[in-house]
Amino acid sequence: MKTEFPWGSRYNEVVAEPTSGTMMKMVDLLVRKDGTTHEEFEEYWLEEHSELAKELPGLRKYVTSVSKDPEKAGYDGVLELYFDSTADMKAAFDSEKGTEVMADAAEFIDTEQGPTLILDETVQLDDLD
Repeated sequence: MKTEFPWGSRYNEVVAEPTSGTMMKMVDLLVRKDGTTHEEFEEYWLEEHSELAKELPGLRKYVTSVSKDPEKAGYDGVLELYFDSTADMKAAFDSEKGTEVMADAAEFIDTEQGPTLILDETVQLDDLD
């Protein structure tokens, strides 16, 4: 079954359910809004917005990675959101909390820049334990 995500042109991806038996993962390459420094972006994202985003219903894992050289990389951070299914992902962003999270994101992220990927993750090696 395919699901079309309705929360803005940047997020209009058509994806299928996971085939590997693992979670669905959304990866965003984030670019700060004009007039915002990288340091301001990082501080707000990690200290304010992340607390709000962690309340998304059905969210299983939330990972933030900050670019150490955003001018060279072309983006300020990488966001990873994990859900059990595309239906859970869609429900999260269709919820009242999802609307609140997206409105807050638009305050400091240039939502027209940076790709959004919806991925079916397969772990090939996990030697972190």
